[in-house]
Amino acid sequence: MSIILEADSINLLSSQLLQIGVPEGNLIQLMFQAFVLGIVQGITEFLPISSTAHLEVFTKAFHWEQLGSKAFLATIQFGSVIAVLIYFWIDIKLIIIGGWKAFQQKDWEQEEWKLLLGIAIGTLPAVIGGFVLKKALNSEDSTINSMASIAIVSIIMSLLLGASEKFGSRKRDFSALTIRDGLLIGIGQMMALAPGASRSGSTLTAALFLGLERQTAARFSFLLGIPTLTLATLYEFFKEALGKVDLVVVGVGTLSAFVFSYLSISWLLRYLQTKNTWIFVWYRLAFGATILSAITAGILKNS
Repeated sequence: MSIILEADSINLLSSQLLQIGVPEGNLIQLMFQAFVLGIVQGITEFLPISSTAHLEVFTKAFHWEQLGSKAFLATIQFGSVIAVLIYFWIDIKLIIIGGWKAFQQKDWEQEEWKLLLGIAIGTLPAVIGGFVLKKALNSEDSTINSMASIAIVSIIMSLLLGASEKFGSRKRDFSALTIRDGLLIGIGQMMALAPGASRSGSTLTAALFLGLERQTAARFSFLLGIPTLTLATLYEFFKEALGKVDLVVVGVGTLSAFVFSYLSISWLLRYLQTKNTWIFVWYRLAFGATILSAITAGILKNS
């Protein structure tokens, strides 16, 4: 009797999951795809190479249409949000507590206050830009979302990153950050609204142009990106994913994204202590050129 009840319970759970959006097909295969896409999301979200571009290419090149939906991709992004919050939790706590104390004491020169205000002001351009351009950004038929556009944007951003690496002075550390830096790097972050630009890539580029050290530039890029990434993920989740995703498959993708997001943050900060960003410049050039070549050869659809 218990075995029959357990079987009935499993069947009931399966039917409920199907009603809220379980993709048809082999569950093991979908879980594997979710794991791979979680790796792609985790690594590319924080390296300056564009998570949107890589997820688009992966899902279209391998014909993983079932998991290429906005609902799935928006949900696994929570893994990246949780990873960056955990990694920088001590910094976040110090900035909020220190900023609040500075506000109470009206000490506008306090480092934590300047960081808190700089992050808040730097978040505004991306939020405003996203609201103004949301129709074009959310349209599947928009030119800005095409593979060719993603490739061209990737190439342009690689050239800008290379220019910032060559001409940036890299003399300013974390203590030298100002509210003005937050605003200007935030304007750079707004460029990441274009698929293929990369949020971390655009903020890192802007920070290097402003003369920040590489590791300082990357660290502030991550801190500045926390509100934007969190707000964007929540917006996309409630708009596209709520009630439409398979909990098991999404759970695999989110966990994978969390693990690899955390590892990529840690690796990049260590890497930039002693290395430059040219590896990402050349990678993005090659990535964009490969997409254009694949479109020309008919291997990849320009859609």
